[in-house]
Amino acid sequence: MKRFCLLLVFFLSIWMISISCSREDYVKSVEGESKIVVEGWIEQGDVPQVILSRSIPINTVIDSTTILDYFIRSAKVTVTDGVNEEVLSLKSDEGRVPPYVYYGSKMIGEVGKSYSLKIEYLNKIIEAKTSIPTVVNIKSADYRKVNISDTTGFVYLEFNDPDLEKNYYQIETRVDEVEPIFVPSLYGNLNDDNFISRSVSLQVTRGIYVFSKTKYKPYFTDGDLIYVKLRTMSKSGFDFWNSWQNEIINGRNPIFPANTSLKSNIKGGLGAWEGYGQSTVSIQTIKK
Repeated sequence: MKRFCLLLVFFLSIWMISISCSREDYVKSVEGESKIVVEGWIEQGDVPQVILSRSIPINTVIDSTTILDYFIRSAKVTVTDGVNEEVLSLKSDEGRVPPYVYYGSKMIGEVGKSYSLKIEYLNKIIEAKTSIPTVVNIKSADYRKVNISDTTGFVYLEFNDPDLEKNYYQIETRVDEVEPIFVPSLYGNLNDDNFISRSVSLQVTRGIYVFSKTKYKPYFTDGDLIYVKLRTMSKSGFDFWNSWQNEIINGRNPIFPANTSLKSNIKGGLGAWEGYGQSTVSIQTIKK
């Protein structure tokens, strides 16, 4: 249970909130060494979103009640593009676990723009900066099975990598009515240095959704409505997600592993603030 909760706090895209100010004061008094963990992003065409928590010291006893002490919902979170500034609002999203995210409402991500993040919490100031790279559109995405009689299969994705641009990619998927959020595909972080041609074609392996009620399966199933997203990101975003993926695969504790930790571009904390270009398509598979 302890290991699961440690992963719970740092599996960023998704999962960090707080429960009450009184609980946060309690954490402050007993966990002076814990750090603020940030997962923030702004996609092209969407508002900025930020999820916050505290890291958990390795010697802390964790259960389903005390894990709530480490979620943060009383911070002031500000995003600016150099001209406009917006203070994000904490909102409840019942489709997510945990259900609280700091959302923007006016600022919409634009390719080429830079965005600065500032978090004020208790006596701490956390800062980071990112920009949104060029969008690379999905050329095609389809669901394929090894044998026609199978009831499961994989998604195959095609896109063209721009010749004169340096690009880093992340592939995410979401199964409608099964996963409330997009989940990074396993081995879905791509560096175009490794591409042998401009035309890229690959199999997409389903990512690991930590809060799934069913056993993990790397494939998709007949009848699934699958959303596939291709995101462009910076080198720092690629490094972060690669280190995150390595910890998932190795089954280690991400915050306090034996000899490594997740890459971060957060000044004064842990985690990532990243801008993404994005192209999303849907695939409706047929149920037999």
